Amino acid sequence: MKKLVIPFIFLLSFSSIVSGQEPDIIFGKEIPLEALVSESTTEQSINWINVNTDDDTWRTEQDLLICKGLPIGVMRSEKQYENFILKVDWRHMEAGGNSGIFVWSDATPDPESRLPGGVEVQMLELDWVNLNMRDGKKPPIAYVHGELFGVGGVETIPDNPRGTRSKSIENRAKGKEIWNSYTVICVDGTIKLSINGKFVNGISKSTIKKGYLCLESEGAEIQFRNFKLIELPPGVTSEEQIVKKL
Repeated sequence: MKKLVIPFIFLLSFSSIVSGQEPDIIFGKEIPLEALVSESTTEQSINWINVNTDDDTWRTEQDLLICKGLPIGVMRSEKQYENFILKVDWRHMEAGGNSGIFVWSDATPDPESRLPGGVEVQMLELDWVNLNMRDGKKPPIAYVHGELFGVGGVETIPDNPRGTRSKSIENRAKGKEIWNSYTVICVDGTIKLSINGKFVNGISKSTIKKGYLCLESEGAEIQFRNFKLIELPPGVTSEEQIVKKL
């Protein structure tokens, strides 16, 4: 048992010590809603726990979180979130890079796909459609501009349907090594996605409304920065709409 008299471990994450699991990565800031309407500057770091990737899959360098992309898998937030606003910048470092953020996730990967259930906010590099031809045809360009879709049994109603997925109504993502900015608003089973300064996609009536955040490793290096989360007041959410606590 680790000694709690070591000050920096105690300050690192009191909640992690209580739960018996220390975070693998500390990245991003959780900002209280009250701080936006007062002079309070209170904020806390977000703790992340490796779920099914290697010890060196994720690392921080100065203000960046860097994912090498291998193996396929995720790391999850230490706590669950219900209603929130998430702001994050991201860029792929390889052509055709694949990644994303799972919201309201169960953080329990499927053995075959190695990815969890939840609603995926997809992050693809523009060349993905060129490098993933199917029967000599390119996949729809919608793939690479922030599609939203339920995974692992989670159902949603797409704003702009492409089957069960929702595609952006305008192509706004940028290519390799160029920073993209996502604003993701998640409230009461509804998600609205802004890509580089404009809201262009959304889903509603998610069958899951509270869960973990998961960051995805899926084959290529991706970098994240300016990860900020504002937690909003809870809604009327049933036990069936909340994932199992890990």
